[in-house]
Amino acid sequence: MRIANHFSRALLPLAILLVVAGCAREQVKSQRPSVMPEGRAAMIEAMKVRADYIKAHYMKQEFDIAMRDGLKLHTVVYTPKDASADRTYPILMQRTPYSCGPYGEDKFADRLGQTDDYEKDGFIFACQDVRGKFMSEGDYVNMRPVEGEVNDNTDTWDTVEWMVKNLPGNNGKVGQWGISYPGYYTAVSAINGHPALVALSPQAPIANWFLGDDMHRNGAFNLNLAYGFFHGMGFGHPRPKPTTEWEKRYDFGTPDGYDYFLRLGALSNASKRFRAPIAFWDDITNHPNYDEFWQARDLPSKMKGVRAAVMTVGGWFDTEDLYGPLHIYKSIENQNPGIQNTLVMGPWTHGGWLGSKGDQVGDAEFGRDTSLDYQPVEYAFFKQHLKGEGKADLPEAWMFRTGANEWERFSSWPPKNLQPRTLYFQPEGGLKFDAKPMAANGFGEYVSDPAKPVPYTTEIMTGWSRDYIAADQRFAASRPDVLVYQTAPLTEDVTIAGPIKVKLWVSTTGSDADFIVKLIDVNPDDMPAPSMAERMAGKKSRAGQQTMVRGEPMRARFRNSFEKPEPMTPGKPTAVDYTLNDVLHTFKKGHRIMVQVQSTWFPFIDRNPQRYVPNIYKAKDSDFIKATHRVYQNEKYPTALEVGVLPEA
Repeated sequence: MRIANHFSRALLPLAILLVVAGCAREQVKSQRPSVMPEGRAAMIEAMKVRADYIKAHYMKQEFDIAMRDGLKLHTVVYTPKDASADRTYPILMQRTPYSCGPYGEDKFADRLGQTDDYEKDGFIFACQDVRGKFMSEGDYVNMRPVEGEVNDNTDTWDTVEWMVKNLPGNNGKVGQWGISYPGYYTAVSAINGHPALVALSPQAPIANWFLGDDMHRNGAFNLNLAYGFFHGMGFGHPRPKPTTEWEKRYDFGTPDGYDYFLRLGALSNASKRFRAPIAFWDDITNHPNYDEFWQARDLPSKMKGVRAAVMTVGGWFDTEDLYGPLHIYKSIENQNPGIQNTLVMGPWTHGGWLGSKGDQVGDAEFGRDTSLDYQPVEYAFFKQHLKGEGKADLPEAWMFRTGANEWERFSSWPPKNLQPRTLYFQPEGGLKFDAKPMAANGFGEYVSDPAKPVPYTTEIMTGWSRDYIAADQRFAASRPDVLVYQTAPLTEDVTIAGPIKVKLWVSTTGSDADFIVKLIDVNPDDMPAPSMAERMAGKKSRAGQQTMVRGEPMRARFRNSFEKPEPMTPGKPTAVDYTLNDVLHTFKKGHRIMVQVQSTWFPFIDRNPQRYVPNIYKAKDSDFIKATHRVYQNEKYPTALEVGVLPEA
């Protein structure tokens, strides 16, 4: 969950024009600034110049806008000083649970738009504290269902209606954007949206908190993130009345999150450490399965009646909300034919397109500042639809291909010309395309001990890692409770695109288990080492590196239904099928494709007791047991990954 002030974005300069033209799979060229502010002094000076410009050119006002049920939502508005009936500007809005501060009409933010180009070009910037947060009235509800007379969709409608009628100097057009939770509110606004709301950019939007975003992955609980967000940051604490203050952060008493959460024990112990009641934690505990509580919060199924132009943005390495942009885009595409609907996916962590240069994540390097490629695209999108100036010339999907490190344009996502291929697990740790194993009894096995879970990162931290998602996995491959399968060195480039279907055949001596499958790009062992000068500058040797491309857990109790879990039968080979989120990655000639399988990923994912209990959130420490898991790779039970391979142009 990106915690950021709408008017406090990272400062990354950009040029305003983007040239995007040509065939469906060419590299996109953009006019980019030749330099970025380097060093702390330059950054501070650039921020001061930007803040001074805002004070000189904008007027600030604060309004409490009445919703249809009478509750008032606090809205902060910055209007260009030269706005008038003869010189009008569009409204660019964000709705957020993360504060629209600084509050007070004499206290100015040091940035308003995504970049300073927005401020110089001129927009009316509006930020609204959502219902029940900071200075707005009401009670806060996480992912408030859109059904009902009053919800986040109706609050947006009422706000837009008020702004276009009451803010002087507006041109009657409104755009909305946001990252993470504000991205979710942007997507919600699209549903049967207000006619004046003509351009939307949900970025890293939450789509479903049980199946894929933030709090769960395929029903497996994201302990690290949920505990840190609701308790550590205090987001889940009661707010009895409007306030300008943030909650104080929790002191974990140690920098070692792995040790902290291991000592926490079973999830049933968590509430004993809470500083205040957390209603949503109780909701999670009382709804362990995909019941009506979670189904009502499934946003993709609600994305109907969308009329605005939509540009959904996500990061291939977003550990929080990767499921969201992929599924929001897909649902809008399927349920709203004929509208402009574009997907942009870059090599970024959560919000990295504005919060970083986008040149690397973890141990993956991209050879360019990809954020500076993207920012003119977003700017052109809003200029086109809000001001009628220029044309963004966006394709259906504008995607960064990792491994090859280039941008590509697609007329559909996933691409329609993918070749279906199957990667079969082989005896002795092999992995081959379209070669079913012929052995009669092959399997790999390991003992999974909840008392010694596999760490998901080597970083020592209590927060959740952003870099693990593209980190070198050799630390995991060396453990006895991780199975490793890999191809021979590739004789040609192989590009995998779209979702990856996991087809596991497994068994356990317990009655429940988690299975984490990781797709990995293995560098050649003879990759040239960096020079002495490069090593002195901090460049690492990448020879033999095992870079994670995608990894997702599956809680086996949900193998047949997320609504109706069921135990596993000890010793019985069982099919566990699920889907990894999309990729667009080229495994280069000479590299290997690797798959790792394990049953713990701690503390990112909570530990499965491995003894079936009806509700893992209420399990006791005594419920946790060691178990031996088998992954089968034989003729009768062929474990495999089904992938789409993109033909070379």
